[in-house]
Amino acid sequence: MTFFNTTAPLLPTPSTPVTQVLRRAIFSLILLQASILSADEPSGAELDRIGRRIWQSECGGTVEGLTSWNTGENFASLGIGHFIWYPKGVQGPFEESFPKLITWLKAEGVTLPQWLAETGPCPWPDRKSFDVAHNGAQQKDLRALLSRTIRSQVRFIIHRLEEAVPKYRAAAGKQAQRVDQNIFQLRQTAAGNFAMIDYVNFKGEGLNPKERYQGEGWGLLQVLVEMDGDGKATPAERFASAAQRVLTRRVKNSPPERGEKRWLEGWKSRCAGYAG
Repeated sequence: MTFFNTTAPLLPTPSTPVTQVLRRAIFSLILLQASILSADEPSGAELDRIGRRIWQSECGGTVEGLTSWNTGENFASLGIGHFIWYPKGVQGPFEESFPKLITWLKAEGVTLPQWLAETGPCPWPDRKSFDVAHNGAQQKDLRALLSRTIRSQVRFIIHRLEEAVPKYRAAAGKQAQRVDQNIFQLRQTAAGNFAMIDYVNFKGEGLNPKERYQGEGWGLLQVLVEMDGDGKATPAERFASAAQRVLTRRVKNSPPERGEKRWLEGWKSRCAGYAG
């Protein structure tokens, strides 16, 4: 995988306090540049590989799993990334991503079912009605659309990551340089790239102030801040461990009525896979 790799020149060892300051400033600029630029578009084979892995994690790799509504949720989960679609009048703490996917597919020239051409709220008001309509024409349309647009869905997820990264410097505050450095290191390997791509779809960018429990988020930004500096572990291994800690904290902070503890082991297992 080459599409996020960016190389940077080595800097000389500082010999004075002035050069230390200059070196830190230059290094920060290099990391920022590496964070926001991608060298190449992913190949079709790379998109397929990423898509299969995300599809397996979210939907068990099945076409039937492309249209889901999880127990205890108030939204449909659609596509390989289980993109969220809220019914009319429903608002939740999680960012709605399915309408944005539809806009993306339109921009890529994908032919949509007529009823989906103007994306409104999810047509099923709750999980029961959604399940009753599982074999209806609209959900069959959705599964056909989503099963033939895997590469487009992966490009949408990558675009979501690329839009988020330039915002992290301001959002990270005093941790900005640490976040920049972690992104730079992760982008040097296929495992590190996949970890960021999958996690930003799995648990969001970490920028939405509504996606917080007791004031603490669980998105990609929070994982990048949480990553420690253990030099013996690879960046992907450090990311995997940090993600597990962040999600454990999320469950601890979550409202008891959501019952999120039932998902934690599965989440941690998924994150462990990032280590490569």
